[in-house]
Amino acid sequence: MGTNRIGISELWTGRDDDCMKIVISGKNIDVTTGLRNAIEAKLGKLEKYFTADTEVIVTLSVEKERQKIEVTIPVKGSIIRSEQTSNDMYVSIDLVEEIIERQLKKYKNKLIAQHQSGGSFQPSYMEQDFDEDEEVKIVRTKRFDIKPMYPEDACVQMELLGHSFFVFYNAETDQVNVVYKRKGNTYGLIEPEE
Repeated sequence: MGTNRIGISELWTGRDDDCMKIVISGKNIDVTTGLRNAIEAKLGKLEKYFTADTEVIVTLSVEKERQKIEVTIPVKGSIIRSEQTSNDMYVSIDLVEEIIERQLKKYKNKLIAQHQSGGSFQPSYMEQDFDEDEEVKIVRTKRFDIKPMYPEDACVQMELLGHSFFVFYNAETDQVNVVYKRKGNTYGLIEPEE
């Protein structure tokens, strides 16, 4: 397929029908054959966990000196996701695979329970026992009065409280939303899908 540099993305799907489908796109980066091969080699290791019809969505991006890879694997009822950033894309690719594999081992029982039949997962993965590092434990519950406000006001309130996120009732949409701090002194807004 050669090298392409497209502002938004180059979409490439590869591999055989009996393998996971890996969809690779790039933002401000040449998606070279070398990068594609590295992604296939690393993420191909995850085939022992997933069935052949699983789609792995990979987005590579470059901002200044930061080389970022985002991997999203939609499975029935859940999304498995990891993003890694470094000054070398090949290092980021190595790291992202290790993180996803660790997530799969740590949360195996919870993922399988959500999927009942296993759906997207290989039988060998479902049968294998992994040491769970720790259970998810909710150690504190906090209740507070939700007042209608605009997202900008919620960001100000979050800053005043010294938190990295803030849950509020959006006066514009009449829904519960979350604002959160992002890198570069910016903010994000999480809204439920309709």
